[in-house]
Amino acid sequence: MQGDPTSHGLWELTAPAAPQTVTLADKLDVDVVVIGGGYTGLSSALHLAEGGARVAVLEASEIGFGGSGRNVGLVNAGMWVMPDTLAGTLGQPFGERLIELLGNGPQMVFDLIENHGIACEVERTGTLHCAVGHKGREQIEARAEQWQRRGAPVEVLDAAETRRKIGGGDYTCALLDKRAGTIQPLAYVRGLASAALAAGATVFTGSPAVSAADDGARWTVSTTSGSVRANWVIVATDAYARGPWSQLRQEQIHLPYFNFATQPLSDNLRASILPERQGAWDTKQVLSSFRFDRAGRLVYGSVGALEGSGAAIHRAWAIRSLRKLFPQLAHIEFEAGWFGMIGMTSDNLPRFHKLDRNVVALSGYNGRGIAPGTVFGAVLASYVLGHVAEQDLPLPVAAIEAPRFRTAREALYRAGSQLVHLTEAQR
Repeated sequence: MQGDPTSHGLWELTAPAAPQTVTLADKLDVDVVVIGGGYTGLSSALHLAEGGARVAVLEASEIGFGGSGRNVGLVNAGMWVMPDTLAGTLGQPFGERLIELLGNGPQMVFDLIENHGIACEVERTGTLHCAVGHKGREQIEARAEQWQRRGAPVEVLDAAETRRKIGGGDYTCALLDKRAGTIQPLAYVRGLASAALAAGATVFTGSPAVSAADDGARWTVSTTSGSVRANWVIVATDAYARGPWSQLRQEQIHLPYFNFATQPLSDNLRASILPERQGAWDTKQVLSSFRFDRAGRLVYGSVGALEGSGAAIHRAWAIRSLRKLFPQLAHIEFEAGWFGMIGMTSDNLPRFHKLDRNVVALSGYNGRGIAPGTVFGAVLASYVLGHVAEQDLPLPVAAIEAPRFRTAREALYRAGSQLVHLTEAQR
């Protein structure tokens, strides 16, 4: 997007066109204004419009410009945090309430895709969380036990079965989560926009919120060329927050994550790698992820930014690492590479904020944007519509909490990922 092939890469090359939108150039009067055209914002808009509200979405750039259009496309249940850790951190009643909600998150995504006819290369064969070494196996077994105790359809595969499902590698085991799957992430968010428009919402692109004013009864959110008056404001910008409520960015540490996509593989190669088409990732601290798109391109990613010296370092690592994992890809080349930012909070959990009178936000997805973003959009819509009380939400109200040494830690993530990949590529 915006002439940058490293922003959305393969997804922009293969996604259906975004619905037609315009820049806000007038004064508008609605019930709810949503800031941000990603999963959370468009899910909110869709559910608000279906609930009878007049809603306008203000997207600063293009639909899915932030994290929604840049990620791996894994539709996972829960968060990175272990279920017991999540429950212990949030306590009652929020912990188990959030676990149940996010455990069912992939189903909500798949239902929306089916109900609205969203063409986004959906695959519902589950995901594989692959254990590296003894420590990784202990982590996977603990995660499986905690989900199974809550009735989730997950199982631990031994090393032999893991290798059969992946087609390579020397993982000690893997967690198969049958609730999960993969999608084309930019296609999905564009589909959400089309569904929201069809339901009666209005979506404006190229319309950044630059200021906001509350007269005690209603809010006026102004862009560079127009304004929207509304009773409620939903801020759905997450890690890409800027403008009047940019403090959401200040409480998140940016973790860069890149992906490379191979050329479409031959039928023989496709049959030997991820034959059941699960998406996969491993337990390394600087993790790797891999999955297929519908055309047979293998998408391979890890922590790091494809800019400056990182562009060459991460590419060299990806080629070497992918060929080690799948020796049959000895002569494969990449056709696209891109990266984006994951917003990490201090406890690795999302936050619900009341930023001002009738101004609410849910953010901090910590690498799990698709299902949580979709679910939380629906939650915010229900709250604004008055269908759910504050005490019944899945998260408590939280104050903005800036992590210590945020800038230094972000620089460390970039430099550290380069060092790890440079070292591994030279082995």
